[in-house]
Amino acid sequence: MAEQKQTVVVVEDDASMSEAIERLLHAAGFQAVTFPSAEALLQAGAPAAAGCLVADILLPGLSGFDLYWRLAESGRKLPVIFITARDSPSTRRQADETSAVAYLPKPFSGRQLINAVSRALGVATDK
Repeated sequence: MAEQKQTVVVVEDDASMSEAIERLLHAAGFQAVTFPSAEALLQAGAPAAAGCLVADILLPGLSGFDLYWRLAESGRKLPVIFITARDSPSTRRQADETSAVAYLPKPFSGRQLINAVSRALGVATDK
């Protein structure tokens, strides 16, 4: 079977964080498609090949949670990894309600993100 890159959709409004995540995912063999806001992703439409979603919770406009539920309502229920700079018990509870693959408070390690993406995509990791 031919090896094919899995596509990860990243929604992060901090440009430097978005670029770092994109570089990390590429280095791990994934294809990343980035968006600066939930609205930008919704306008573009989720890529058909998307295997999972990495979404910041606190975005301008629609939150990462709102984005997840909008995609689910439209029939695109992707495995999701939520990232946030503002960790709290209430945001953790909301992430649990979505059956998120992972909830990663910033700063998180590159290995944590790659492991979470690999789980979301059903890809084996070396650790």
